Amino acid sequence: MEQLFDLQKIVELRHELHQNPELSGSEFITAERIANFLVQCNPTELIRGIGGNGIACIYKGNEEGPSVLFRCDMDALPIDEENDFEYKSKEKGVSHKCGHDGHMAIMAGLADLFSKNPPKKGQVILLFQPSEENGYGASRVLNDEKFKKLKIDYVFALHNLPGFKKGSIVLKDETFASASKGIVIKLTGKISHAAEPENGNSPAIPMSNIIKELTFLPNENRFSDFTLVTVVHSRLGEVAFGTSPGYAEIMATLRAYTNDDMQILTERVETIARENTFRYNLKLGMSYTEEYPAIINNNELTEAIRTIAVKNKIEIEELKEPFRWSEDFAHFTQKFPGALFGLGSGENHPQLHNPDYDFPDTIIENGVKIFYEIYSQIVNKP
Repeated sequence: MEQLFDLQKIVELRHELHQNPELSGSEFITAERIANFLVQCNPTELIRGIGGNGIACIYKGNEEGPSVLFRCDMDALPIDEENDFEYKSKEKGVSHKCGHDGHMAIMAGLADLFSKNPPKKGQVILLFQPSEENGYGASRVLNDEKFKKLKIDYVFALHNLPGFKKGSIVLKDETFASASKGIVIKLTGKISHAAEPENGNSPAIPMSNIIKELTFLPNENRFSDFTLVTVVHSRLGEVAFGTSPGYAEIMATLRAYTNDDMQILTERVETIARENTFRYNLKLGMSYTEEYPAIINNNELTEAIRTIAVKNKIEIEELKEPFRWSEDFAHFTQKFPGALFGLGSGENHPQLHNPDYDFPDTIIENGVKIFYEIYSQIVNKP
């Protein structure tokens, strides 16, 4: 590596992005800031408007070789920031509480590095992906014709992780993070006067049955690994003491370490809903949202990251179990060999999505270094 990237310039960009957060699907100004920065890094090609506000920054070598994609996310969260530093969010009720400003900064640092040390073989694609938080971004990018034209051999991403040593690399072979999806169950009966409930058909009892059965569903002896159902919201009828309800709604999040268990879990949830609505003569509606497969890391690639971390004297922390949260990078690892790894934010750092969270600038350098070394190792392997 002939010349390191300009860390101070990257930190300034990160603070600028932090001050001006935008929600999923609305990353217009964020995309403009990033594009303006990337143009200065002299990419071979810059493709805008991928999957919405996404950007692909491409560096091509003169020799044949693999195409390696590195991905970061762009969107912020609907959370009021409690910090009071100079670059605090200017947008009321919106802030970067998952560290996507830091992830973009790492990718911008990588662009700066490749502008000074251009790839000799293959190509590098730096993908700035929109709409990670609502689960739509990765799918929209993958289905975009502009993206489909790109040759991809390997995909990599990282996520900063509070609770782990600052600057450490967090790794796990195979499943890194869980599959998850939200389900909305709608029960429709018949409204009646509260004094004459027999003239209607209230979904109150089947609603309570479904909630109870969903909660205990993971205890059934039919899953190979961890599963979880969390009822996140429910609603029955209206606030009207003279009315017996005719409508109910249940929302739940399903989680599983494996995609096979998620399929079994989904089928069981649907069966429970159908059995209860049939028994009580109700109409049933079901829909899904925020669907994430499990992130399945390629073991050969995680081993390569281990080797790189040791070579660069970066501490490695090995996960014993996958994370229960989900990440839409899973759509990439379903399609291409790849790996998602963690970058420690500090053992006592505020947690992700907390109002006092802020991405630590001190870990940017390790993120850039690991990504650059991944590319170097892949293109130079026998």
